[in-house]
Amino acid sequence: MLETDVLIVGSGPAGSTTAALLSSYGIDNILVTKYRWLADTPRAHITNQRTMEVLRDLGLEEQAMLQATPNNLMGNTVFCTSLAGEELGRLRGWGTDPLSHARHRMASPTEMVDLPQTYLEPILFGAACARGTRARLSTEYIDLVEDESGVTATVRDRMTDQTYQIRAKYLVGADGGRSKVAEDIGLPMQGKMGVDGSINIVFKADLSKYVAHRPSVLYWVLQPGSNVGGIGMGLVRMVRPWNEWLIVWGYDINAEPPQITEDFARGVAHSLIGDDTVPVEIVSMSLWTVNHMYADRYSSRRVFCMGDAVHRHPPSNGLGSNTSIQDAFNLAWKLALVLRGQAAPSLLETFTQERAPIGKQIVDRANQSIGEFGPIFESLGLLETSEPVAMVANMDARKRDTAEGSRRRKALREAIAFKRYEFDAHGVEMNQHYQSQAVVAGDATPSNFSEDRELIYQATTVPGARLPHAWIERDGKSVSTLDVTGHGQFTLITGIGGDAWKGAVDAVRERFGVDVRVVGIGPDLDWEDHFGDWARARHIEDNGAIVVRPDHFVAWRSQDLALEPEPALLAVFSAMLGR
Repeated sequence: MLETDVLIVGSGPAGSTTAALLSSYGIDNILVTKYRWLADTPRAHITNQRTMEVLRDLGLEEQAMLQATPNNLMGNTVFCTSLAGEELGRLRGWGTDPLSHARHRMASPTEMVDLPQTYLEPILFGAACARGTRARLSTEYIDLVEDESGVTATVRDRMTDQTYQIRAKYLVGADGGRSKVAEDIGLPMQGKMGVDGSINIVFKADLSKYVAHRPSVLYWVLQPGSNVGGIGMGLVRMVRPWNEWLIVWGYDINAEPPQITEDFARGVAHSLIGDDTVPVEIVSMSLWTVNHMYADRYSSRRVFCMGDAVHRHPPSNGLGSNTSIQDAFNLAWKLALVLRGQAAPSLLETFTQERAPIGKQIVDRANQSIGEFGPIFESLGLLETSEPVAMVANMDARKRDTAEGSRRRKALREAIAFKRYEFDAHGVEMNQHYQSQAVVAGDATPSNFSEDRELIYQATTVPGARLPHAWIERDGKSVSTLDVTGHGQFTLITGIGGDAWKGAVDAVRERFGVDVRVVGIGPDLDWEDHFGDWARARHIEDNGAIVVRPDHFVAWRSQDLALEPEPALLAVFSAMLGR
């Protein structure tokens, strides 16, 4: 029997990130996946700033940027009748709108990019293995038995058909939308699987002449009568500019699943391109379903589930792999502390408390975004008839010099602009707020958002929020406030007059054995705040303190030295660590 501290089932974004983090923290772990290698299709791709911050914390941001399509090639979300045909309108998305771009630049040291799963997974998995993860490919999870001191999992080597057991203190189920781990521990699920049916067609074709002048990751094509529901909407998604693509095409979920042939796939591609003279090489074809399901609880004693195992939803808003990676960032440091004996097992209960509300939010948001195509269809008159010829005539009506034409043009502009809730929802990506034992709020209240919570990220140091980013400098070197926190450690940030906090941190180290770094920001301290951005973002006085968790979230803050630092800090860590 093999033994380890943590057994991870699944090598996708959630599983590989968990393994990479645990190995970085010095925690022994084994990862098993039933597949012989990693992702073979570029399913997830939008990689938002918060996820890039996790990669930055792992030292993998530069590697990711080398593989990614940069932000400036992502944003012209196009609505058209075909790539070669008439354009209906565009939306600047993913932080490429000038005002949104400024907000993104102010929010994070990282850049949102397009990084397909086929490129992202090897980066995470490779880092995990290089740092100590014992990975076993072609190894299928069969079942588990929990007891008071650990978990015994039975796995099967698919190469030899031999079964054996792995004994772990904790098990992480990151085994996707059909998670057997989640099923085995009986996680309560809300919602429905199989709401709609979709076909993915991956193909290669040089489409530069149709797209390079309006670079984007998404081109939405409306061809009435050509698809399920009569409206005929298909998606052409850029995988690599401008010669590798993925089409999303619907099918009737209530009928027999279609038999997809290369001829069929090539026909769909040529139809959406609008030019059947373009050489098309079909790479792969697959079926999938749109789901609306989330778990109320993410764990059972010593077993934890994350990623698609607990939040299952369509790719709208590009939230899937991002939320999965952030699940891992939330859990890994907690497992490390508990396994080292620095925190009580009660700390692990905060995983569900903090991440389950986020999972529900993104499942609801992603499904809501599908419904928000309705106003576009309505503005074009596509909901007024079921006849494709009439639909096309209604679409053409917007070009007339009539009151109806004017009304339709205005409605279409507004409907496309409203889709920023899917394609530029910076707040959905960055405004998470945690409430749990691992956040000691004191008299602070959860963030009150003065602007649209879904669209606009609003920085705050209220406990439970992500630490604001600000550039600070030393000896000519600029770093982010996020760079001097994280990396598996707690951090206390203070300023001039905050020396008493350093003695209090020594007491915390001695009492609890946890590693807490102290960072002073101000003139002649560890880092200078030349622009004053940190002073404006911190919401404390110079002699106050902010305790930051290993995942960059604010655990506690004191506005000033009104509290006695040592007893205050000891109480904070006692509450967080359950000791």
